[in-house]
Amino acid sequence: MVAVRRATAPLLLAGALLLTGCSDDAPAAPPPPSPAATTASPAPTPSPSPSPSPTSSPSPSSSPVAPPPVAAGKVVVLDPGHNGGNGAHPAEINRPVPAGRGQTKPCNTTGTATNAGYPEHAFTFDVAQRVGKALADKGIRVVYTRQDDTGVGPCVDRRATIGNEANADAVVSIHADGSEAAGANGFHVAYSSPPLNAAQGAPSTRLAQTLRDTMRTSGFSAANYIGTNGLSARADLAGLNLSTRPAALVECGNMRNATEAARMTSADGRQQFASAIAAAIEAYLAS
Repeated sequence: MVAVRRATAPLLLAGALLLTGCSDDAPAAPPPPSPAATTASPAPTPSPSPSPSPTSSPSPSSSPVAPPPVAAGKVVVLDPGHNGGNGAHPAEINRPVPAGRGQTKPCNTTGTATNAGYPEHAFTFDVAQRVGKALADKGIRVVYTRQDDTGVGPCVDRRATIGNEANADAVVSIHADGSEAAGANGFHVAYSSPPLNAAQGAPSTRLAQTLRDTMRTSGFSAANYIGTNGLSARADLAGLNLSTRPAALVECGNMRNATEAARMTSADGRQQFASAIAAAIEAYLAS
């Protein structure tokens, strides 16, 4: 979620979102015979080849081997925002930690929720698991910043470190917003700006744009209350500031909007979010 969330639920951002074809080179043609070879003594007439045995059979042809997926071997870090145990440990999650650009932020937050009480931490964890399964099925190695939805943290600086230590090809943090502005709806994708290192420059911008474009083509509308055309350049998000890998953060929608809340609460809706995010990551990795 972003700064427009409730004061009791400051934004958690995490360290963080793919196709080209290949062609086989044809074997080189053998060189033409040299003049010396054409003037050499004629070769002796070969003896007639014996007839093949009637019991011989042709060698079976080998089946073609399918090429590996384009993104196989890549590493993706998925960062589901917040955690289910944060609310019971205020001292721990309120502890200040480095946030980049000379800032500090609370270690973590509780996140937001729908008006009916469905929490952001449960939504992000479920979507991240679905995204991870889709990527793993394509041969991509997936690393999560948290392994369950009952723990505390990890802190935002640690989440960024997980992506850096994994040498991730892409880091995607998954969140949902909690704006109470009238009519606020839609997704947006945040990226670090101005960049603090090379990975935060063109690679992170391209990751954010690919996520934005794929979310749109998957039927999601860009936010009407924050960012521009679904993108939000940010200098205050710890997970993005501290990342040395291509990273972006997806705010999937506004949990306080009734229509979007209904989509996030349903398993089918969460699968729609996950499918779009996974497709975007694949497209980014393969580009």
